[in-house]
Amino acid sequence: MKTIYICICLLLSHLLPTSAQQKESNSLLWEISGNALQQPSYLFGTMHMICKEDFLFPPLLQEKFINAKEVFLEIDMDDPSMLMKMMTLLQLPKGQTIQQLFGDSAFKKFDSAYKKITGTSATAFNTFKPFMLMSMLTEKTLNCAARESYEQSFMQLATKHSKDIRGLETIEDQIAVFDAIPDSLEIINLQQMVYDMDNQVKEFQKLVSIYKTQDMDSLYRLTQKGTDAFGGEAELLTKRNSKWIPLMKTSMQGGSSFFAVGAAHLGGDIGVIALLRKQGYTVKPVKL
Repeated sequence: MKTIYICICLLLSHLLPTSAQQKESNSLLWEISGNALQQPSYLFGTMHMICKEDFLFPPLLQEKFINAKEVFLEIDMDDPSMLMKMMTLLQLPKGQTIQQLFGDSAFKKFDSAYKKITGTSATAFNTFKPFMLMSMLTEKTLNCAARESYEQSFMQLATKHSKDIRGLETIEDQIAVFDAIPDSLEIINLQQMVYDMDNQVKEFQKLVSIYKTQDMDSLYRLTQKGTDAFGGEAELLTKRNSKWIPLMKTSMQGGSSFFAVGAAHLGGDIGVIALLRKQGYTVKPVKL
């Protein structure tokens, strides 16, 4: 079920990318200082799921994580109740099914294509919200056998060094992003994904290429082009980024902190980097 959660994160930052060029100031890791902080803190932009050959986890990144007093992911994935909460939150209202949302004939056509892609009938998730099916399809856009997750790697590092993982938001917050999208629109999104899967795979490969340039502003600009399909920029980025800042400020005042969130949240005028600078912090790239 943690794989499903990683797919949730992937959907929250699944962009529609094109090519981008490396810039001198690009980085996935950023140092936060100034504004009366006694020690610098660090912000890292993740890809929630990535092929092993594209995975970047150098010693410097691990060092900043290990040395931090507090470490944060988007949610606390060590929470023993998270999986149970997630399964409950992803259930459709009693008496409602995915098949009803599609309609019988549309569902039969969809299920046939879905089964070819995932190896599982959509009827296995008939009482779950459309988002469950979408997360399974999103996982299939990663076209490689050997995969890595930054979140899982940070969790393993936290366990090794007896560090407690905290969350900038809750699983309820993340599911609420998709609950705000009408079911009818999610069904349309599902149909677009399953009937155009080859293009979805190509687009994800482009996304990885941009991520590897470490250009956070390009990631943000391209995110803007894709957010309409998932309910708009406000729900996916603006509201979430703004809610994170007070918690980040409180943690940094108490000592060095490390924050790892989807890279799409870092760049742009409403990105975490810009919001921290507006609060008076100095935020500068760290070369990895």
